[in-house]
Amino acid sequence: MNRLADATSPYLLQHADNPVDWWPWCDEAFTEAKRRDVPVIISVGYAACHWCHVMAHESFENEGVAQLMNDDFVCIKVDREERPDVDAVYMTATQAMTGQGGWPMTVFATPDGTPFFCGTYFPRANFIRLLGSVATAWRDQREAVLQQGAAVVEAIGGAQAVGGLTAPLTAELLDAAAEQLAVEYDRTNGGFGGAPKFPPHMNLLFLLRHHQRTGSERSLEIVRHTCEAMARGGIQDQLAGGFARYSVDGHWTVPHFEKMLYDNALLLRVYTQLWRLTGDRLARRVARDTARFLADELHRPGEGFASALDADTEGVEGLTYAWTPGQLVEALGEEDGRWAADLFGVTEQGTFEHGTSVLKLARDVDDADPAVRQRWQDVVGRLLAARDARPQPARDDKVVAAWNGLAITAIAEFQQVAAVYAAPDDEDANLMEGVTIVADGAMRDAAEHLAGVHIVDGRLRRVSRDKVVGEPVGVLEDYGCVAEAFCAMHQLTGEGRWLELAGQLLDVALARFAAPDGGFYDTADDAERLVTRPADPTDNATPSGRSAIVAGLVAYAALSGEVRYREAAERALSTVAPIVGRHARFTGYAATVGEGLLSGPYEIAVVTDDPAGDPLVVAAHRYAPPGAVVVAGETGRPGVPLLADRPLLDGRPTAYVCRGFVCDRPVTSVDDLVAQLR
Repeated sequence: MNRLADATSPYLLQHADNPVDWWPWCDEAFTEAKRRDVPVIISVGYAACHWCHVMAHESFENEGVAQLMNDDFVCIKVDREERPDVDAVYMTATQAMTGQGGWPMTVFATPDGTPFFCGTYFPRANFIRLLGSVATAWRDQREAVLQQGAAVVEAIGGAQAVGGLTAPLTAELLDAAAEQLAVEYDRTNGGFGGAPKFPPHMNLLFLLRHHQRTGSERSLEIVRHTCEAMARGGIQDQLAGGFARYSVDGHWTVPHFEKMLYDNALLLRVYTQLWRLTGDRLARRVARDTARFLADELHRPGEGFASALDADTEGVEGLTYAWTPGQLVEALGEEDGRWAADLFGVTEQGTFEHGTSVLKLARDVDDADPAVRQRWQDVVGRLLAARDARPQPARDDKVVAAWNGLAITAIAEFQQVAAVYAAPDDEDANLMEGVTIVADGAMRDAAEHLAGVHIVDGRLRRVSRDKVVGEPVGVLEDYGCVAEAFCAMHQLTGEGRWLELAGQLLDVALARFAAPDGGFYDTADDAERLVTRPADPTDNATPSGRSAIVAGLVAYAALSGEVRYREAAERALSTVAPIVGRHARFTGYAATVGEGLLSGPYEIAVVTDDPAGDPLVVAAHRYAPPGAVVVAGETGRPGVPLLADRPLLDGRPTAYVCRGFVCDRPVTSVDDLVAQLR
């Protein structure tokens, strides 16, 4: 009997009609395996995963394969986005056994959850042979299977252990991390490494902050080059905005077409900060279009942001997005069709499959003549209308707390920078204003949804769907990302309740997730016991739980003035510091937060009755050092500690700048404020 029909996860619901007798992750499944004395198959994936769909079509929808699974195993289906704790434990096991990981992940385990054989995607013929081999080994070589499982658990327990070396995260270590990234940087194509190539958003955020602190032009150039290469490549949707998960090649041309909320949130921050620091037109456009993508394509009105858009459309990857020269002519007419083919690099040979091409920007248009830019935007609008008539990829509508936190923080920063660079006479002023309005609404929806739906009895829940919260409890990254987002909302709105909520979440994290060495576990001390308790310090596709909670602690300490949160952040960073200088690509968010701590971070309070448009507020956002917090409003505003006991000077708006709880003299002129921030 398939038991997935009542699941809240879109991924599990995709498998609700399989002939496999799937169980969701639950104690009852393991009890059933013990009763039957059979091993467990734990199949882990997510809704937007292309090869998850392939394995489902080949094996899980096949009656013969399903019969083999049902006869000799208890089969458990897990959404890795709902249960990152389960995913982390078994991904570590898979990597330990095979040297690599990915999804779909296929794990064979004992009835107590101990993994003894792991892999990823298996073609149907291979999977059938594997099912038979494992079933035979379980019957005839039980002792060897149990010994193998014990060895795997010992290995992954060591990989996820806490209590290793600690050291302060110093300027020297951060400089070493920047140097290592410069050595590994792809000078031809931007980014790091070869195919497949992933957007290195957290490393770029770090390098931008490193540039601010040190003035390093090399760090800035790595970011500018990589951002331009990604923005002009097929990995960015040249019509609707938003970025795909990764490029299958080394030069950003052909993407793996799924679009993840977390990637786009982190990339929005990168392009926003590049725009803030340089005024770059391309960065401005991409930030705007990414914010619009989040608001238009992933926002669920009255809720938060959906998790992803699928890689496939009607079972075909890229069906919605690829073009031939003939299709461009059909949509645009002969003259504009040829012009668009040249602009977007669409050829008769194609860059993708079956003679089709993924649109990329083969010409520089951001600094082109206004007439060229106008023609480009007209062509984009008409092609998008034609593409909207095609079948569209499915959307994974579940709301993930951590990823919504990342999106809220990114949009809050975008709103602040858009206000800094507001230009009424700009040709795109109306478009920018429209995007800021819809993005602001989406951000506030998401924040209210997290506060009202995801916080249950003072604790965070991981996911919700259709305004109904799910059962999976929040993990450390949820607490960190949401706390940081609530700190961003506090700064943007001047409302004290957001800071109060952030403090409550951080207190839970300190009480329930902290490790004796100053680090953190990824799961709470009262959460479900798995075969190991995960505690991964490295950043990967998203910030690690440890990096995320440190970011929340640093922001909250600066906004509240409570030193113990900063001290907790410093202790936690000290557990990551030994690997920052040696493995910079996997500690990007930790290094980003480390730059903020090294900077101070600055605490900037502007006492004014015009918190949106006061020139002091604009200057504070324009010149804010790494990790700075900025609040503005009337003196003594309830729930805003940085505005307490800070009066106007001579009746004029006044800026108060502190750094690491040590304050400078209050100033009333923009020049004096900028001098304090530089």
